[in-house]
Amino acid sequence: MNDRIDEREQPRVYPVLDSLRAIAAISVVATHCAFHAGYYTTGQLGAMSARLDIGVAIFFVLSGFLLGRPFLAAMADGRPLPSSGRYLWKRALRIMPTYWVAVVAAMLLLDENDDASVVEWAKTLTMTTLYGTEPFPYGLAQMWSLAVEVSFYLLLPVLAWLVVRTLCRTPWTARDLISWTMVLVYISIGWLMVGYKVVDPDLVLAHQWLPAYLSWFAGGIVLAIASLATTDGTIVNAVRHLGQSPWTCWITAAALFAIASTPIAGPVTLDIPTAGEGVIRNLLYAVIASLVILPGVFAPETSAFARIFSVGWLRHLGQISYGVFCVHMTVIFLVFEWRDMGLFQGRGLELFALTLVISVGVAEVIYRVVEVPALRLRNLGRRPAPTTAVVEASRPSEQTTSS
Repeated sequence: MNDRIDEREQPRVYPVLDSLRAIAAISVVATHCAFHAGYYTTGQLGAMSARLDIGVAIFFVLSGFLLGRPFLAAMADGRPLPSSGRYLWKRALRIMPTYWVAVVAAMLLLDENDDASVVEWAKTLTMTTLYGTEPFPYGLAQMWSLAVEVSFYLLLPVLAWLVVRTLCRTPWTARDLISWTMVLVYISIGWLMVGYKVVDPDLVLAHQWLPAYLSWFAGGIVLAIASLATTDGTIVNAVRHLGQSPWTCWITAAALFAIASTPIAGPVTLDIPTAGEGVIRNLLYAVIASLVILPGVFAPETSAFARIFSVGWLRHLGQISYGVFCVHMTVIFLVFEWRDMGLFQGRGLELFALTLVISVGVAEVIYRVVEVPALRLRNLGRRPAPTTAVVEASRPSEQTTSS
């Protein structure tokens, strides 16, 4: 069975993924507005609004695909792995400047953060609150998943090195890599079942650490493997064939989403689910998010799906979605004060509309003033060849956010 990675594969652009990132960001804004409006417990529609946190899983799958693919391509070509230093430098430029802007804004604009200590400021600015004993400051609760993203960024070069030192010493196939990637899923299951309970109980967010979500990143890595492999492997063929039927993928994802909105996947409130419920929700989200992303990788460029989700304005919304993610919780609190809203007292559509519009406007400014200038420093100290510069300019943006 010959399903090796194709060594001739060149970097590709996936315009649909930008638009899917925008949809994920909107779902994150929607679920947080629904929570503050008190919709989570208002029947089946309320439960589905709670499950719109599936946007987090979509972001994580995107990260696994976009960031894992260059490492896999290097392995396939027999080239050295991407420089960890440059990789981490680019990640820092992409994440930290906008994050710091959002943190300072939340800490200064929200009265609830007026008494924050120097230690709280330091933990928040260094993205280490997730590993402490206190919750995130007001307006920054969504940053738990960004901390998980950063943990994955740090882990990815290590995982790639381990694969090169073990699996790639002998002839290997895409099936071998996929089997190896499944280890990440087993780690997630183990963490959700017993792992986090072993950690100090005072660490209140241990159930949200990276091990719990490795299965979601694994979904993106599997898509990256399939995108680089030749077409005559059973697993790869199945993934590609499904991805070429975008509406089938999305209808299946919608059906699984409806299942995830039932009690089988645990409470719709912020209560921690049982071990079994947590595993079911985790795996359902991994499959749903992978199905959502799958057509963005494999659907024909001439298909109606690809044309619809490659429109310029939607792609641009995806490009600024990181700013939307970072600021929207602070905007929610400010809108509450401005519109004299009460917590859990409805007006969810008004809250969502105002939050989304304001967040998009702020994100556009941050994108132009902070993100774009910061990313110009990504090749600092390095003079790329002209061909490399062209390739870099044509690559899909590696923006990754979460909720």
